[in-house]
Amino acid sequence: MEMAASAKTTSKTASKKAPAKKSAKAPAKAPAKKASKAPAKAPVAKPTTHKEREAKAKAAAANAKAAKEREAKARAAQKEREAKAKAAAAAKAKAAKEREAKARAAQKEREAKAKAVAAAHAKAAKEREAKARAAQKEREAKAKVAARAREAARKAREKAAVEAKRQREIEAKKRAVEAERLRKLREFERREADERKRQERREAEERRRQEALERKMHSKPYADDVAFLEELRALLAETRASTMHQIDIAESEANEMLVDRERLEYDDEDGTGAASDIQRDQLKEFAVTLRTKVDEIDVALARVADGSYGRCDGCYEPISQARLRAQLPVFTCVSCRAAV
Repeated sequence: MEMAASAKTTSKTASKKAPAKKSAKAPAKAPAKKASKAPAKAPVAKPTTHKEREAKAKAAAANAKAAKEREAKARAAQKEREAKAKAAAAAKAKAAKEREAKARAAQKEREAKAKAVAAAHAKAAKEREAKARAAQKEREAKAKVAARAREAARKAREKAAVEAKRQREIEAKKRAVEAERLRKLREFERREADERKRQERREAEERRRQEALERKMHSKPYADDVAFLEELRALLAETRASTMHQIDIAESEANEMLVDRERLEYDDEDGTGAASDIQRDQLKEFAVTLRTKVDEIDVALARVADGSYGRCDGCYEPISQARLRAQLPVFTCVSCRAAV
């Protein structure tokens, strides 16, 4: 009893500590055989092992597979019987269709022969009728040909008379047209000669105008008046110096306003910063305008040096001395300036 109790205690402890897979091996280690000898205990059934369960599963799978194979063979045999029945029915239907087709072909052949005989008779009748019509047409055609020949001869005579008259009229018209053509040709040649003369006069006038314009384009109206050119050079130099001084002042003020703008914060209420920016932009634009004027003064000084200053760039006529003194520099006369 004590041994059995100890075996039970040992098996319970082992079952708690060991994993599930090793539970089947636990009874082998305990003295189960000795415990079975006790008269008071009933025999304990031996648990199935993992291999036995796998064998049973394989046997069941084999039985199921055999059942499926038998069922598949039965279905295949049934399908084969059905296919043979269908093939026999199709063969019978095909034979019936062939017999029917042969009967229809024989009937068509008999009908075709009958039609051919009827067509031959009809063709012979048509040929005889056609020959009769052809003979009649030939006789009528010969009569028509003879009538047409007589009519053609009559029309030919009339046509010859009309053609002779028309030819005479054509010849008369040709002579009149030729006379008119010669008259127009003489008139055209006369006009061409007049037009050539007018063109030559226009070309001569254009050449003279171009030559005069070329002389004007390279003219030096005050080249002989050295004192006047020297006076203009002095005025231009003085104007250039004053303009450069104005440029320096404008740029200096603009730079100062930029420095002041960087020092002060922008006031959204009175807008002093925006007004300062506008004034600075105006000063910069004014400086650019003055630099353009300096470039024009340099061009004027170069023309004074070669004696061509005082010639209008528009009409190439001399600009008046009063205008040259009053406006520095100036490159167009009053008329050309007003036309711009």
